[in-house]
This record gives sequence, C-alpha cells and structure tokens, in this order.
Amino acid sequence: MLTAPPLGLYVHLPWCVSKCPYCDFNSHALRGRLPESAYRDALLADLDEELAAVPERTISSIFFGGGTPSLFSPSTIGRLIESVESAGRLAESAEITLEANPGTVEHASFADLRAAGINRVSLGVQSFDAEQLSVLGRIHGPDEALRAIEEVHRAGIPRLNADLMFGLPGQTPEGALRDVEIALDAGVRHLSHYQLTLEPNTLFYSDPPELPDDERIWAALQRCQAALAGAGLEQYEVSAYAVPGQECVHNLNYWTFGDYLGVGAGAHGKLTYPAEDRIVRRSKKRHPAAYMPGPLRTEESRLIDRPRRVFEFMLNALRLKQGFPESQFEERTGVMQQSVQPGFDLAIERGLLESRAGTDWRPTDLGYRFLNDLQAIFLPLEGEERG
Repeated sequence: MLTAPPLGLYVHLPWCVSKCPYCDFNSHALRGRLPESAYRDALLADLDEELAAVPERTISSIFFGGGTPSLFSPSTIGRLIESVESAGRLAESAEITLEANPGTVEHASFADLRAAGINRVSLGVQSFDAEQLSVLGRIHGPDEALRAIEEVHRAGIPRLNADLMFGLPGQTPEGALRDVEIALDAGVRHLSHYQLTLEPNTLFYSDPPELPDDERIWAALQRCQAALAGAGLEQYEVSAYAVPGQECVHNLNYWTFGDYLGVGAGAHGKLTYPAEDRIVRRSKKRHPAAYMPGPLRTEESRLIDRPRRVFEFMLNALRLKQGFPESQFEERTGVMQQSVQPGFDLAIERGLLESRAGTDWRPTDLGYRFLNDLQAIFLPLEGEERG
C-alpha cells in the first residue's frame, strides 16, 4: 500500500558569478546587481503555497542549491528557514544544507550562516589544482578552497561536504588521488566524488576538451576509492562517500524515492497522496524573470503512473550500496514486488542484483559497475498498461 515517505524541501537560488563550461544546471551568470529582495519575496510566497499543499507534514531536511546560494545574505537564508519553523513544520533535528562556492565566501560568512540555521555546507571545490580550476572556469584557487574548508570548521558547522571531480582534461590518476588526499587532510568527512561528463547545452559539449581514456579514469577511481576507504569514508551511493553518520539526509531522501517540495526558479518537487494512490511531480518556471512576478509559478504538473513509479524508484534506490528492503519498494511505489518479479528475476540471472534474507535487494559488484544496464531492466515497456 502506498505510504507517505519523509518530506524534504529544496530551494533553488539560480545565480552564479559566471557560468562554468561543464554546468548544465539551471543557473544564470549574474549581470549587474543580485535581485535579492524581489527573489526572496517570490520564494516566501512560493513556500507558503507549497506548505499549504501538504498540511501537517513535517520537513525533515532543507537544501539550498543553485547556482551559488552563498551569493545571498544570511538574513535571506534565515528568513526562509524561519518561515518553515514559524509554521511549526520543521523537524527539530532537520538537516539544513547550503551549497557554497569557495570564491564567494566573502558574500556570506559561515559564522553568520550558522547563526541563520545552516548546519551543513556543501563546497563546490571540484579540484585543488590551479590549472584544472582554470580549465573548469572556477573563480577560486586552491588556497581559497582550503580557507573555505577551514572557515566552515571554525564556524562550528557540524557537517561539511566537498565536491570533487575526476577524469578532468589531462588529469592523471595521481592528480585525481592528490585532490582526494588534500581534502582528507583538510578534515573533509563527506565527499561527493564524480566523473566529469560532457552534458548537452554546455560549452564543453559544443567544444569538448580532451579527456583521459577509460583506462586512466578507471585507475583514478580505484586509487581514490582506496584512499577514501583507508580514511574511513564508506561509499554509500555511486558518487557519495562519508564517515558513518555523516551521510546526506536530504539526498538519501531523493535516493529512497522520498517526497520533497521544490521552491524557486526551475525547482522540481514530488508529492505522494496515499489515499488517492497518486504520486505527482511538479516543476516551477525555469527562468527567474518568469518565476518572480507570480502568482502562477508552476510550469508543469504530471502524474506518475505505476510502471513509471517502479522505474523511478529503481533509478534512484539502486544507486545506494545498501540497496533497499522489499517493504520500502512497495510502500514508496504502491506496487507489489511480486507484480514486477520478472524484472527482478532477469537482473538476478544476469548477476546484477542479489537478495539478502529474501526481502532486501541490492546491486552486486557487477551490477554497481554496470548500473545503467541494471536500471534499464525496469524501464516501462511501450504500451504498458497505465494507472
């Protein structure tokens, strides 16, 4: 039976100092002054509408993403947190994350952000190599990245993530390993470590740099994973490593097909309505100029039918090293596992999926390496019955 999962809140702050050549996110290079007051007012109105759509449900995590949220003042961030809190909708132990660019730290001190309610920071470091940072179009250098990490610790923010990329133009396995070792030496205990990919609608896609071959990328990944494991960071998702207890609550909710409100230009949300056996995805108008005036900010709302629920659950949950229990699959999708048993059987037959105690499912090592193939097994068939 379909059950309401935990509920998160995502707030999108779409401006950056400049657009990185690899970035396909809904972000916009800042031209002139940041329209902070107008955008804050639009966010608050949007948030009120979103909270009204889920009466009596508690927010277990908030994530300020972008763009570069650290361009906004701590007072704006605090106003948004306070709006959820004053409505009595924020869980006492809620994880509240803000993404920050080391090159924009001067716009909002981490001490002030901590006072505003931020208890987790995600730093977009990407590399500690000055040449690589220049190629990636980043506005900070290695020293600024290390200084930002130190300032997060000094501010008393208890949880810190650093984003690092590997497979960068001309990067050797030794160079990728050096980035990881520097982060670990700086006290980073949660790392998002992901391969650079060339996404459509980016400068790198239209004018691709020369990237390392598959052999070098695999060697880099193996060395980095060994270093992370040696430092006590366990891989709990495809690109996420953490000391136990430091896992990202907000992202875990995504990966377990949880619910979330989406506030801000281009933000996406997902809501479950158990009594009606409905799961709905909604997205907001993508461009800030269209989003801010309101009052109609929702651009698209679509129902997720049962076959699609199965695929979307698998697309997310199979990214987790621990996999998922059968009960979670049924509660989050409203679909009995037995009704999609052929897919499970095929995945087992191909050596991509395994069961623990007959009810808990997780990818095998082979399945984790060829995750796209495993996920594709659960794609809805064309013409498959809807509803």
